[in-house]
Amino acid sequence: MAFQGPSSNINHFRSLAVLISLFCGLGSVATAQVKIPDVRELFGGRKGGDLQEAANAPTGPGGLCILPSGEYVTSCHQFFNPRFRVMKFTKKGEWIPFPSEVMNTPGSGADIILDSVLGIACDSRGIVWMLDNGRRSDIPPKLVAWDTKRDQLHRVIVLNSQALSQRSFLKNLVIDPVAPYIFISDPADGISSALIVVNIETGVSRRVLEGHSSTQMEPNIHLQLEGRSVIVRRPDGGIANPLTGVSPIAIDRKGEWLYYGPRNGSSLFRIKTDFLRRNDVPASSLESQVKGVSPKPICDSIAIDSKGRIYFGDISRGTIDYVSPDEEYLNLRLHIEDPRIIWPGGLIIGSDGNLYFFSNQLHRTPFFNGGKDITAPPFSIFKGRPLPAGRFRLGQ
Repeated sequence: MAFQGPSSNINHFRSLAVLISLFCGLGSVATAQVKIPDVRELFGGRKGGDLQEAANAPTGPGGLCILPSGEYVTSCHQFFNPRFRVMKFTKKGEWIPFPSEVMNTPGSGADIILDSVLGIACDSRGIVWMLDNGRRSDIPPKLVAWDTKRDQLHRVIVLNSQALSQRSFLKNLVIDPVAPYIFISDPADGISSALIVVNIETGVSRRVLEGHSSTQMEPNIHLQLEGRSVIVRRPDGGIANPLTGVSPIAIDRKGEWLYYGPRNGSSLFRIKTDFLRRNDVPASSLESQVKGVSPKPICDSIAIDSKGRIYFGDISRGTIDYVSPDEEYLNLRLHIEDPRIIWPGGLIIGSDGNLYFFSNQLHRTPFFNGGKDITAPPFSIFKGRPLPAGRFRLGQ
């Protein structure tokens, strides 16, 4: 069985999780009251032998996409204060600004300047959509679409102010494969977190599910890495936990379901895209359509393969985990474990069927370390094999 909703049925799910863990001895389905098991203790995963280092990014990536040509394009996370906002790894093995140096350079005189891009995705036509949250220069967030086949600007959509909050920090995006929509995650302050729905034909954007339990952080879940809590100390001495709200987001290949959840959260949710595309659905009715799916680790990104298996970039463990429909998404299992994986993100399934992701060491940036950069390159982009077709794996 699977979740039926984020309220009364969550309690049923929690009870079921406890029973499963007691009587079956398997990895329990984790929610806020159920401890997430260490998947490495429960199931043997791949120890990195199948993991290839496909490239090394020049700075910590924020997002990743692959062009029809096979070239990688990464957004450069603003917490690293990079010179360029987006870069492409060419077939010659060189990193160059994408789509051009002038668009990546403030004051260059270009009509469109990229300020702080995180979410990035390439559609089937070779158009790269870049989500510019505008937070480096405090400018309005926008979507910038570049046609890589014609090598020209395709579209710019400045997001409606009504779709944003004062604390918005737009993070990830996915492209609807069957309708002219893009869906965006806004973790904001972890409380006013929300999804943003953008009609890329009309340019109209809407903010939905703000402050809903499926988008908010869980206050009792905290990220710890390398023996310490990952926090930011404000100038007044207070502690902040930024970007803990809704972050990972994915859509199935039929465009039927949107999957998402808070970075600091133990549950993955989904909602039918039909409801998100409609403007006439009241907020209360929309909230009632949210379904719980599975347990999840602390993560920034997820990917779904052709068999419906969902992969997670497990930040706290430095692993790639997964849940499978073969088990009704009940058990969080280990897929890849490798010491080179440090804050995994950017998970995508390539056209070749392989799983791609990067290691960006985000917790070592000046933002989290009192202005000190303690990152240790390389910032690797990895290529790994997904699970074998037609079955899940208990360990090898």
